[in-house]
Amino acid sequence: MYRKACVVLLAGVLCAACFPPFVRTDYTIRLLVFNIHAGKSATGTDNIAGIADLIRTTKADAVLLQEVDRGTNRSGKVDQVQVLIDRTKYAAAFGRSLDFDGGQYGIAILSRRPINFNQTFPLPVDPAQARSGGSHEPRSALLASLETLRGRLQIMTTHLDSSNQDIYRLQEVPGLLNVVRPRRSDYTPVVLGGDFNAEPTSAVIQKLRDAGLRDAWIECGQGDGFTYPADHPAKRIDYVFITNPLRCTSAQVIDTQISDHRPLLVTLSDPGPGM
Repeated sequence: MYRKACVVLLAGVLCAACFPPFVRTDYTIRLLVFNIHAGKSATGTDNIAGIADLIRTTKADAVLLQEVDRGTNRSGKVDQVQVLIDRTKYAAAFGRSLDFDGGQYGIAILSRRPINFNQTFPLPVDPAQARSGGSHEPRSALLASLETLRGRLQIMTTHLDSSNQDIYRLQEVPGLLNVVRPRRSDYTPVVLGGDFNAEPTSAVIQKLRDAGLRDAWIECGQGDGFTYPADHPAKRIDYVFITNPLRCTSAQVIDTQISDHRPLLVTLSDPGPGM
């Protein structure tokens, strides 16, 4: 299915030469994990079209997105999911986290292959997470099931709390594991990725590892893996976690400022036939 992962360095502009050679085999899948910052660049410029171009340039098979807006005032009432569908021709699933600024805000999964099932799971915490302005921001996880040539693959994305401390994130992790655990029991490969707002040495990431999820970057990444902030990356907070029989073949961070995060591009494989 997918043996290791391939993430890439991109210097400012999008060009095919910036990425490693794309070789399609029967055993691999490319995953792109990207917090798109409500479709805005690191400098605050609207650029959802540029994000779609990056997705197409990486030739990602599946894309796990965070901070996605649908019809909000800050996005100019743009349905960013529909723009990405139109420009990439991928299938898409959207996980609403909350109604916000005249529209919806949440997470999304794009896929080259059809998405035959998707479900959004709330990640409750107590007390509710406070947003600036006194409102609250619930977090969620989006699960999508894809039919590949190898068989079923389940992919989940999330965007955990952004507080300075792990208090809320540690409450959100059990919600993630409650979704992942039963899906591992039937030997279906599971991928969990997204913006965890936690560094590798944190208790949050350790809980995921203790549950048997493998950090793809540890398995095959090159360099420090720093993804945030995009203009001067200083920490690794964006991840891909995998389960057997998946293996990571390469993982790199893409050097770009089309969001305030840098994207993570990973190539995975397994012993069976692939995407």
